[in-house]
Amino acid sequence: MDFQNNQQLQLAYDFVQFTGRHVFLTGKAGTGKTTFLHYLRNHLAKRLVVVAPTGVAAINASGVTIHSFFQISFGPQVPAFQSPDTHRQGGGFDKSKRFNKEKIAIIKSMDLLVIDEISMVRADLLDAIDAVLKRFRNRSLPFGGVQLLMIGDLQQLAPVVKEDEWGMLRKYYDTPFFFSSLALKQTHYVTIELQHVYRQKDEVFIRLLNKIRDNEMEPAVIEAINARYKPDFHPDEEEGYITLTTHNWKAKEINDEKLRALPGKAHLYEAKVNGNFPEYTYPTDSALKLKTGAQVMFVKNDPEAAKLYYNGKIGKVVSISKDMIKVQCPEEEEAISVVPVEWQKMKYSLDESTKEIAETVEGTFTQLPLKTAWAITIHKSQGLTFEKAIIDAQAAFAHGQVYVALSRCKSLEGLVLSSPVTTQSVKQDTTVKHFTKYFEENQPDKKDLEKSQQQYRQQLLVELFDFHTLQKNIYYLIKLTKENAGSLQGDLYALFKEMSEKVKTEITEVSEKFQRQLVSLLSQNPEIEKNGQIQERIQKGSLYFLEKIKEYVQQKTDNLSIETDNKAVRKTVRKALERMTTEAHFKVACLQSTQSGFKVQKFLEDKAKAAIDEQTGKRKRKKVAFSQPDEGIPQPKLYNRLKDWRDAKADELNWQHYMVLPLRSMRQLSIDMPGTLKALKKINGFGKKRMATFGNEILQIIQEYCEENNLAAGTGEALEMTLKKSTKEITFERWQAGKSIEEIAKERELATTTIEGHLAYFVGTGDIPVDKLVPIKKLLKIAAYFQEHESSALKEAKEALDDTISYAELRYVLQHLKYKGVIEK
Repeated sequence: MDFQNNQQLQLAYDFVQFTGRHVFLTGKAGTGKTTFLHYLRNHLAKRLVVVAPTGVAAINASGVTIHSFFQISFGPQVPAFQSPDTHRQGGGFDKSKRFNKEKIAIIKSMDLLVIDEISMVRADLLDAIDAVLKRFRNRSLPFGGVQLLMIGDLQQLAPVVKEDEWGMLRKYYDTPFFFSSLALKQTHYVTIELQHVYRQKDEVFIRLLNKIRDNEMEPAVIEAINARYKPDFHPDEEEGYITLTTHNWKAKEINDEKLRALPGKAHLYEAKVNGNFPEYTYPTDSALKLKTGAQVMFVKNDPEAAKLYYNGKIGKVVSISKDMIKVQCPEEEEAISVVPVEWQKMKYSLDESTKEIAETVEGTFTQLPLKTAWAITIHKSQGLTFEKAIIDAQAAFAHGQVYVALSRCKSLEGLVLSSPVTTQSVKQDTTVKHFTKYFEENQPDKKDLEKSQQQYRQQLLVELFDFHTLQKNIYYLIKLTKENAGSLQGDLYALFKEMSEKVKTEITEVSEKFQRQLVSLLSQNPEIEKNGQIQERIQKGSLYFLEKIKEYVQQKTDNLSIETDNKAVRKTVRKALERMTTEAHFKVACLQSTQSGFKVQKFLEDKAKAAIDEQTGKRKRKKVAFSQPDEGIPQPKLYNRLKDWRDAKADELNWQHYMVLPLRSMRQLSIDMPGTLKALKKINGFGKKRMATFGNEILQIIQEYCEENNLAAGTGEALEMTLKKSTKEITFERWQAGKSIEEIAKERELATTTIEGHLAYFVGTGDIPVDKLVPIKKLLKIAAYFQEHESSALKEAKEALDDTISYAELRYVLQHLKYKGVIEK
């Protein structure tokens, strides 16, 4: 794209590329706004997402609709703050809608959001976008800190707002236009107006269009434009005129009547639709009827190198066959051979290999790139260019309609009015006029650009060394663990309290002083990438904070799990812990990016990849059991053994874990180590039902632990029986004698799971070959799973493998692999 002869385009590109300022790119019809968007897509280094308010606009911009990408419902979006009338929370967007991990990762990692046809975007819709972006990014910054590029012309088509909808919204907004957005008003966006018109070459016609656009309907302007009024104009079909009208029914009526009047049989061409391509976004008829002699309009640019046609080009069908038709355009010697082409509905996704935001095809629509075109609505003509057009704007009902219609024509000579233009037919919103006047008088220049560049680099550095979000996450964990101390195992409150104090004094308070130093240095020399002193300070600062986060946060939490019988508490605390650790790992990744110096582009790439990794779970998160449940428990290994038995039993019975054995009971069992039923009854939580169901199994676990560790029962009472052989050895002998697991369990009055545990022990010593207990097919399948996942979690393995595999078989294979040294013991 030629920026050398267009200073506004160069300025717009530089603001988008080198600053974080929001940009409203506007300009008259035909000034190259759409071309600029396509250029950005191919050349901009930032990660961008393109959206538009309607399906057709999204297809034309090669983007997606605002509603689909941000999962916003249709209808008014009441801002989520105190309503002045009802004093209750407003509706806002629907927070119950779930975003998948990939969508969240895209939102978290994108640098730039491009909104095309911004003139049709209502203020409340822009605020709904702000709410979604804040939800997944920085809650304290407008639009979550994402840069916006808004493209459109306010003098063209306005947002649609019904009277009843405006009745709901007017208490929050002074106008329906995007610039009334509450979020946008909090920003200092720049407006750049493109001046050079590419579509029209006739300076007289351009001046007339500008007057109409600005509603300067002087008598001389009306007289000049109405010189093209020809009420009885009936052009020859070969001339290729198209009628632009205000309503769909008028355009359809004209097209149907003209097609019926042609001699011969109509040929039907059916489109091929694959994947997700909704009907309302079809660029032409899915069932297209054509006849020889029909006037048609191309609805797509020629994808071939020859570029024989473009979107909006008019011609006449001169030949029809099953697979191809020929269209003759005025003043061209050869007819164009037209075959079906493909439109693609795009979807944003993440490229797993590059971590880039990728556009993937969600659906396709394949059809002849034509539609009958004796007439088209003004609304659908936006973005198109015509050599010759008949304008019927007598029933113009919306702001900007007459200007859009007239500006579609390349020249005044190619324009014919079927009804005269009056001052009443040119509708303009006075608010838009005042807004337009303001931005025309406040265009940014190179000095504004340089200042914005410096601010952007400074903002990135300040964000890098800002650890308040991490501190707030730890504060929240302190609050939760203090409120639920009675339900949580271990003194987690003390852990997070100590962590918070260290982070505050060693990280947050230090970073505040460090940021002030950086700002002072930048005020002396803002060229960060060329400033050796600042680069050295950044590297040293990054290393310092990197080590402190690892020492005070990551080392304390990477091996931490939440132990509680309260499911709601567990879920809440785990989520809070996940948010905190995610923020810590994200900060570490960003700090690591600057170890060899601060380069804006590299930092943006690494920051985006870190956000993607965190959201999509690419970072390896350790899953380690809580090895030290409480300093007051003298036998933590017994506690963990009871916990493993309890968890497996709960999974087997499909019970809640606390229903088998509450944490407080496990703690007391680990301290007292009862060796008799009488002693077991004294443990808190052991009533008749739990005693009858699990008493013998629990005593067996404690007896085995005592035998292995040469310990006596903690109560001081004698064991009910003195065993010359351990209970496991008795089971082993009876299994060797040919008895089944069920027979041994019945004979010894023990649960089958206890007997299975005994046998698993001897698989782990090599005394029992694993294939004696597990069929070979299952053995290979289970072994492959454990080796691939490097995990000994039975529940995860059970969920991953099929239902025919039992927990006992999983234990046998796991013990076998440990015996063989394949998995660490």
